[in-house]
Amino acid sequence: MKLADFDTLTFDCYGTLIDWETGIASALEPLAARAGRAIGADERVAAFGRHEHEEQARTPGARYPEILAAVHAAIARDWGIDPDPALARAFGDSVPDWPAFPDSAAALRYLKRHFRLVILSNVHRAGFAASNEKLEVEFDAIYTAEDIGSYKPDPRNFHYMLEHLERDFGVARNRILHTAESLFHDCATARSLGLATAWIHRRAAEGGFGATRSVEEPPEVDFYFTSLAEMVGAHRGEAADAGGEASR
Repeated sequence: MKLADFDTLTFDCYGTLIDWETGIASALEPLAARAGRAIGADERVAAFGRHEHEEQARTPGARYPEILAAVHAAIARDWGIDPDPALARAFGDSVPDWPAFPDSAAALRYLKRHFRLVILSNVHRAGFAASNEKLEVEFDAIYTAEDIGSYKPDPRNFHYMLEHLERDFGVARNRILHTAESLFHDCATARSLGLATAWIHRRAAEGGFGATRSVEEPPEVDFYFTSLAEMVGAHRGEAADAGGEASR
């Protein structure tokens, strides 16, 4: 299997293109400062990972800022702090402040020349629009949890994406490569639905699962990269081996 076997890359955004762990850790600083003890970035991110999916499963129709606000309140209780509605709202509104990974914009510009690019994200439309300014590329389609009314890893989100790609672009399932960091939110469900997957293992150096739920039995993936730049390098290598112009 080669990257050139596909014409459509469907992307998770947060954790894959946007460095949500840095953004989450920074946005939780005001709450951590009230804890009466040092709470480092790793502990903040892990606390988020314990609660995010629980809130999404409990209220699948809620917009992502509401999910984040509820997560903030749950983390406060974990840390022995009275929930603060103002801090929770600020955390809910923090998505636009989360930074992109340093390689994302350049890698996406390159990939755009060779693939249809699609977003399947667990955030709301306005949140992704703000993040997209950092990614500096026009995606061919954007599907958010706000559009769908549920959150990954619910298969409903993937079915929605597949139905729209077939209807709007005539894209067959075997031409799609789902590209994501989260095994829990993305790769496992995509694999179960017969999609090829590329794991962008951003946490390869740190290990663990960070802001996502752990996966006891990791799903098989078709491609493994530790960055988006590494994925671009693999595609350039394929093009060079085929005698083509890798930079085209």
